[in-house]
Amino acid sequence: MAPKAPYAPKVLKGTPAASGFSFPPEWHPHQGTLISWPRPEGISFPDRYHEAIEDVAGLIRVLVAREEVHLNVPNTNYERLVRAFLRARQVPLRRVRFHHIKTNECWARDHGPAVVLRSRRGRTEAAVVDWGFNAWGGKYPPYDADDAVPTGIAAALGLPVFYPGIVMEGGAVDFNGAGTVLTTTSCLLNQNRNPALLRPGVAGKAISKARVERYLRDYYGQRHVVWLGEGIEGDDTDGHIDDLARFLDERTIAIGIETNRRDPNYAVLRRARRALDQAHDQDGRPFEIVELPMPAPVSHEGQRLPATYLNFYFVNGALLVPTFGQKARDREALAILQRRLPTRRVIGVDCQALIWGLGAIHCFTQQIPRF
Repeated sequence: MAPKAPYAPKVLKGTPAASGFSFPPEWHPHQGTLISWPRPEGISFPDRYHEAIEDVAGLIRVLVAREEVHLNVPNTNYERLVRAFLRARQVPLRRVRFHHIKTNECWARDHGPAVVLRSRRGRTEAAVVDWGFNAWGGKYPPYDADDAVPTGIAAALGLPVFYPGIVMEGGAVDFNGAGTVLTTTSCLLNQNRNPALLRPGVAGKAISKARVERYLRDYYGQRHVVWLGEGIEGDDTDGHIDDLARFLDERTIAIGIETNRRDPNYAVLRRARRALDQAHDQDGRPFEIVELPMPAPVSHEGQRLPATYLNFYFVNGALLVPTFGQKARDREALAILQRRLPTRRVIGVDCQALIWGLGAIHCFTQQIPRF
């Protein structure tokens, strides 16, 4: 049965921060997880689509044990095919909610909605922030369908929408839930995202850091920004933070560490580690830093892939961590995270095929916080 026709979302004026909204941390209880089903004709998994969707099925199997999965598919026929595929792999469908929303590619972290929350009269209210999306600086056109996803989800969930009018990707930012956002200069200050934010009169066409920070404060409801530099080898997003360093809780940041001095990630991660040593939270307090190993280099047909254990994803009662068929390193990363998060179950999810699309669990998902 096709979903009911959605309502037209109400457009909210002003900014989320001015209206009392803020973006919750990923560990805030989830109403569900958004996933966009990959298309075989898409560009994300050349020659490995059928392997990649086996990883997707495995991910959904883990997710539905803990929360709803909101699954974007283009139409009724796709829904029928995906239902049959998941059933054949014994994935329970009771908690899978299909949305007939077209996408160009499958990376819901970046094209999905940012759901902000506020408490009002004893109730939690939600709204969607529909950031612009241009396929990581115009690298992979077309992207018109992906750019429309947040408003489509707002319509499906009956939520109003804020429109900031600039490009922002979910994988470029991470939040501690107390007012601090973690990001990178190589991505957010890249002129391929928001040329309208170029600093007037500055040679080299530099993006204004102050103007970007204003958007982070106004539309995510944050108070403080921690900037790192560039991203890891193989990352085609110009350096998303979700491959580099992530919050584990309000005061703790996990970062990958490369021990091989010849690996290009060695210097990148050392610089990021030193920057975190100097960083502080919204109240001026230093962070506790947890170091995770990096996987051994993962490549496909000579191309370095952005394999990292930092691309984990918080779900209700658990943390899902990408694994890459490297038993010792996978086990070490999972053990470190389990020690740091004793109240959650840390679960490894095989991403050996998914990473061929240059992303893993966090890139593939977008949380819908409970409201």
